[in-house]
Amino acid sequence: MCNDRDAVFDLCKRAADYIQLEYGHAPDMATVEAFFADVVPGGDVAQSAKRGAEADGQLYGIADMGFGYPNADDAYIGLLLLDPAARGQGVGQRILTELTQLARARGATRQLVAVLEANPGGFAFWQRQGFVVEKLFEPAPDDPLQHRRLRMVRAL
Repeated sequence: MCNDRDAVFDLCKRAADYIQLEYGHAPDMATVEAFFADVVPGGDVAQSAKRGAEADGQLYGIADMGFGYPNADDAYIGLLLLDPAARGQGVGQRILTELTQLARARGATRQLVAVLEANPGGFAFWQRQGFVVEKLFEPAPDDPLQHRRLRMVRAL
């Protein structure tokens, strides 16, 4: 489990392009706390998987996956955030492989992720991993950035 808040904050600052895209502001400690606290609807943070990838003492990727949403046998990836220097280097795929192994070990039959429509690079990554669009979500009424999200899924 990834639990070093300072290291996560440092990574968020390096990956500020994505934080800015999703939240509309620079990373702050609330962004970090959200990583550690967020769970799928009806989920339990103690049952979620918070993972980090590091090299040479530096965190260069984090991921979060919850279980039991939207269906009891689903594993939902809430975040996969990479340092821009690690993107395109196979890091995301390695983290996803670990998450997939964990999902299978917990009996999940599907893996899901929501991708911002405004993030074509992220969308392309998930497509290359075998995910397909299941549903389009229109912006939430309380979303000041009016993000549309694409829920993608793949069978395990």
